[in-house]
Amino acid sequence: MRETVKVNLPGREYEVRIGPGLIGEAGVQIAPLLARKRVCVVTDANVAALHLDALRAGLAADGIGMEALILPAGEATKSWSHLSDTVGWLLDQKVERGDLVLALGGGVIGDLVGFAAAILRRGVRFVQVPTSLLAQVDSSVGGKTGINTPHGKNLVGAFHQPTLVLADTGVLATMAPRDFLAGYGEVVKYGLLGDADFFGWLEANGTALAAGDEALRVEAVRHSVQMKADIVMRDEKEHGDRALLNLGHTFCHALEAATGYSNRLLHGEGVAIGCALAFELSARMGLCAQEEPSRVRAHLKAMGMKTDLTDIEGDLPDAASLLDLMGQDKKVVAGKLRFVLARGIGQAFVTGDVPAQAVLDVLGEALVERG
Repeated sequence: MRETVKVNLPGREYEVRIGPGLIGEAGVQIAPLLARKRVCVVTDANVAALHLDALRAGLAADGIGMEALILPAGEATKSWSHLSDTVGWLLDQKVERGDLVLALGGGVIGDLVGFAAAILRRGVRFVQVPTSLLAQVDSSVGGKTGINTPHGKNLVGAFHQPTLVLADTGVLATMAPRDFLAGYGEVVKYGLLGDADFFGWLEANGTALAAGDEALRVEAVRHSVQMKADIVMRDEKEHGDRALLNLGHTFCHALEAATGYSNRLLHGEGVAIGCALAFELSARMGLCAQEEPSRVRAHLKAMGMKTDLTDIEGDLPDAASLLDLMGQDKKVVAGKLRFVLARGIGQAFVTGDVPAQAVLDVLGEALVERG
């Protein structure tokens, strides 16, 4: 039950290998890429407790030695201080440009380690070993790396493609249900932005997929990665089509900032709510039928996911403050917010022609419903 998606960027080609058991075979998978049989692994405390020994054994089976740095778990790790610690540790390990750095973890570790690899010795190779559904379908593929700052999320970073991605779907069984469903928010996004048939497939199979069906999980990851790879190959640096991958993210990043990048709102939960709000905004602007946002929310609710601002615990700022938080988003161009909206499920497009009042109205009504 293995699948491979090829990301064919000229001169930076790599494979995303998908299926159960890949961590246990890490040595066989990685050995052909090594100039010398040693790797440096960066992970977080939660992932290390679950998967670091298995990775060590998988590498050792092919005679590959491993040194590991274990960072704290959580979004706060995507920071200047932990980036500095990581780069310093890699220099202490005398990592050379011909070596490989392994990022073992979710999106936080993948983004941080990828950025460290991008700036270390002006660029060393790295392998993504994503251990969360969100990382497997989204953040491990495409070369976006970076950290957060007090100004906002992912505002400092670099494009640095991995040399290989090993998406071991078997490790998804160790995820907490809430974390798995947060990652599913990114899976749904792919159907909403460009593949109505895939969204229909998710409506039919999402419950069984969440319950643990291995074949369905492999297919969901493969399809999502293939969609992302196709977009990245057309537009690596996000000058055009790649911006479609930000469906739901303009709302999401504002909500994450408003909740302090805390456990109150996981990134994938913010994406799911953001997608629902983007479709609501699209309907309000007459771009799609009102049945479309209703269908989006119905599927998210059927999966037991967060769908509205009412599902976020604690206080939120008013609509004007949320709109102001969107102003720090990377998708601002010439001072104008760019939204990903939709003419229907699977028919997303990017536009800067969105009246601020329409956004305020959508947010204001969602906040009133909270009250």
